[in-house]
Amino acid sequence: MSIVYASLNHPLRVPLAAEVHSRPFLHLRAPESLSHIAVYLRDQADANGHFSHQHGLLSDLCQHFGVTAPGIDAKHFFHDFGQFRLKWECHTEFATYTFAHRHATPLSTEQAFAAVPLRQVPQQWLLALQGKIMVAAHVVLEQPAGGNHDAAEETLDSRLRGLFEGQLLASSKVLQGGEIWTDFLIQADGFSRFVVRDIDLRDMQDGRLVQRILEIETYRMMALLGLPHAQKAAPALNAIESDLATLTAAMVDADGLTDSAATHAGDEQILRRITGLAARIEKMSLENSYRFSASQAYFRLVKARIEELRETRVDGVPTIGEFMDRRLAPAMDTCASVARRQEALAERIAHTNDLLRTRIGIVQEQQNRQILESMNARAAQQLRLQQAVEGLSVAAISYYMVGLFGYLGKAMKAAGVPINPDIATGIMVPVFAACVWLGLRRLHKSMGGAAH
Repeated sequence: MSIVYASLNHPLRVPLAAEVHSRPFLHLRAPESLSHIAVYLRDQADANGHFSHQHGLLSDLCQHFGVTAPGIDAKHFFHDFGQFRLKWECHTEFATYTFAHRHATPLSTEQAFAAVPLRQVPQQWLLALQGKIMVAAHVVLEQPAGGNHDAAEETLDSRLRGLFEGQLLASSKVLQGGEIWTDFLIQADGFSRFVVRDIDLRDMQDGRLVQRILEIETYRMMALLGLPHAQKAAPALNAIESDLATLTAAMVDADGLTDSAATHAGDEQILRRITGLAARIEKMSLENSYRFSASQAYFRLVKARIEELRETRVDGVPTIGEFMDRRLAPAMDTCASVARRQEALAERIAHTNDLLRTRIGIVQEQQNRQILESMNARAAQQLRLQQAVEGLSVAAISYYMVGLFGYLGKAMKAAGVPINPDIATGIMVPVFAACVWLGLRRLHKSMGGAAH
């Protein structure tokens, strides 16, 4: 029966169903230490090059430990290497390596940070990541020691402040049984630090909590990639806005000119400059639109992961949500503001361009009408000239025909025919003139009918 049902499946049913389960969280249990690295992929040469490069790095690591590497099409990988467990994921713009190691005996927080699993990774492999690491973090998952709770909290606060180099810590109680401490700063060793305390977490919550923390850190850094683009775009937008204002003022000033030719030439010059502004803003949009959209998407993921933590306050320190509202949200607002300003400026340039093209079109229509009127006047002059020429033509043709008829009459008189050539010639003048005129009229009518 299964074979029959399998033949009924849509080709994408199985991979789409597996996508929901493709990136499971690590199964963690305190005490553990973790090292998390996110490698940025967009600086690779081509669209497929960064994926193959990351698969190559993963294969090198697996080969070093004698482990079979995943296929080239794999987007996630998990394996227990003995000295550590590795979870690897490949996303659109970055790949993550999460190394985890469970300690056999509880260690102090300082000792746990000193015994992170990344120390078991070959240094030569780490050097291959040079210039590509976007996020590097150490996480210590620990359980609080027993004893007096208030005294333990006071000791914890003083001890944790010695672990972090930042002056401002962020902390919160999460998931009704966990606690997080961090300063979101890169420490002297090049890694940011997180302390996660399992006070009363239920089974499987440790792994979900650590994954959410690492995702917050990774998505936070990826979201901030849009800020340098926004900072770089702001002066360029100022210059474009200034140029557009100058050109718009020139359009208004051109309305007062009495010389239509000068006005038209000025409008064409302004149009060329506005077209140049449109090209500049379009180039800027192509360079920044994806980055700004991606930053907003990552920022939404950060907020979603923070909401999943269900934070409650630890006295004296801001929560992670408050920390992000004060530090990350302004940067994202800057990106969103620049993106909106960029779109609005593009619309204004397009509107100004349309107005100027309309005005140039009206001037061109007026010029075309003047040309047509001039052509009509010339046609009328040519008609009158043609009519005058036709009158002369009738006279000339009649003259030659009468002359020929006169020679014929003289010849007939010489032959003995009783005829007066002079009288006959005089009689035939109006007859020939009428015939020639009627012939030309008929010729005009036939030519006019053929033209129609």
